[in-house]
Amino acid sequence: MNPIFKRQSVRKYLNDEVTSEQIENLLKAGMQAPSACNQQAWEFIVIENPDDKISISKMHKFAKPAGEASKLIVVLGNLKKAKIESMIEQDLGACCENILLQATYEGLGAVWLGFHPIRDRCDRIVEYLNIPDYCIPFAVICVGHPAGDGDVKIRFDESKIHYGKY
Repeated sequence: MNPIFKRQSVRKYLNDEVTSEQIENLLKAGMQAPSACNQQAWEFIVIENPDDKISISKMHKFAKPAGEASKLIVVLGNLKKAKIESMIEQDLGACCENILLQATYEGLGAVWLGFHPIRDRCDRIVEYLNIPDYCIPFAVICVGHPAGDGDVKIRFDESKIHYGKY
């Protein structure tokens, strides 16, 4: 089945290592995302250090999975490289979704932790990782080998579909 229908948010991980090759595949998938005027203003910080993962896991109440993940991918939007700054959030959202789908394809588990646009979350990670002021800390994606199999629920709902007009 297509990875879209297998993808789920995984918040608990085994201690198994995610390889550098797998991380590179996730980043390649992220960079394959569509972007406005092909601006591709994304950048990434890969976090492997256990102390850094623990620190990030404490940055907000929903960030706890970061402490257990094998690796973290911090997804940034570089405003200096943006041709259409107002579209950067859409670009980064597509990038993150590609990473999540590739993680599923690789047999990994992942979850997207939102940081932007919540100011205190952004301030914490910017300071901690020394992110320049022209980069938006959009999200942190936790990656690891899933601890257990969850049931994926198909979310198709025909009542949300309209043809022609609302």
